[in-house]
Amino acid sequence: MRQSIVLIGMMGAGKTAVGTELARQLGVRFVDSDAEIETAAALTVSEIFERFGESFFRDRETQVLERLLSGPAGILATGGGAWVQPRNRDLIGRSAVSVWLDCDLETLWRRVRSRPTRPLLKTPDPRGTLKRLLAERRPAYALADVTVAVGQDDLLGVTVDKVLAAIRAARPDALEPV
Repeated sequence: MRQSIVLIGMMGAGKTAVGTELARQLGVRFVDSDAEIETAAALTVSEIFERFGESFFRDRETQVLERLLSGPAGILATGGGAWVQPRNRDLIGRSAVSVWLDCDLETLWRRVRSRPTRPLLKTPDPRGTLKRLLAERRPAYALADVTVAVGQDDLLGVTVDKVLAAIRAARPDALEPV
């Protein structure tokens, strides 16, 4: 691959699952930026948020993205808020193709509601918080190079096929051999 493909979108959009399968099909590495942050910090994302706050986490996130994007091309799944940060959008825009996995609120809520590991949803009204975050982030996500609508009933293979087709249509250069 000529360029890395960076999957962006809300928590629960399927970035890690889609990224893992996409990397397998393309024969390239897959990395989840949140997992890399956790490994580097020896803490979970929730623990980082609790101990040091979101601003500290976002700074580490940018450092990890810089490191990952300077390596060989592959598939990278980011945390839901990574793309919202202008510095991360610039970084990704210079060295990768961004793909927004666009899910509706009901699909996202169904996927995240029973997961206690989402620090931004530790509120009295987690569904309302998710709705607000989606509304706030949607304009930034819409700046991605490629948008793929992910339906509630789409199986993993269907979503991966949609992503590949969308990249081939919008940015075929990214998939060309080096």
